Amino acid sequence: MRNSSFFKIYIAFSIFYLALLVLGYERFDLFLKPILIPILGFGAYFHRKFPTQNTVLAALLLSWIGDVILLFTDLGEIYFILGLVFFLIAHILYCILFNKLNRIRKKQNKTFFVIGSILIAAYLIGMVSFLIPHLGDLEIPVSIYATVISIMLLFAFNGLLVWEKPGNLLIFLGAFFFVVSDSILAVNKFYLPIPKSSFFIMLTYLLAQYLIVLGVLKLNPKKSTATLI
Repeated sequence: MRNSSFFKIYIAFSIFYLALLVLGYERFDLFLKPILIPILGFGAYFHRKFPTQNTVLAALLLSWIGDVILLFTDLGEIYFILGLVFFLIAHILYCILFNKLNRIRKKQNKTFFVIGSILIAAYLIGMVSFLIPHLGDLEIPVSIYATVISIMLLFAFNGLLVWEKPGNLLIFLGAFFFVVSDSILAVNKFYLPIPKSSFFIMLTYLLAQYLIVLGVLKLNPKKSTATLI
């Protein structure tokens, strides 16, 4: 099966899953959520060998483990913490991945990089300051997680300035939606319940993973004429 077929399946299952969440059938999480990231992983695996393939697959694997663990958060806070740990490691791998992608198209615009860095730092400080009064014993773990995902976004933003099009934009948007997804999750869990939060969290999360993988593959194109979605 061509890798593009896996992406089509991923999109189809994601739309079906998100539709169920909108309709309030969140109990189907146990059946649908665990199969989504593996489908995306198969798409990356069958692309062809490229230098950062194992890093991509490892990040997706850790994300998948985190997804599965978070399905059981109702059973105890330990499951949320374990899920956080696996996603933390996944984001570290994404940082490594973005640092390894070296298909340079132009020199970095230092002014834009400084402005972007300031905005990302402002998000980090603002979000952590906003959540700290509500975190309790999770103050340190959540602060560390927020720092790592912000660094991941910074690496992606740097790539936006130096990588080739369209991979640079796809990866940056993927990292951005990852931050949006985790921000919604954090506000919903620690501050104020958000209506249809599961839908918005998963919409941005599934989009984030897809865009990152697609962007990486765009920076490592096939030699054949096959196209990606």
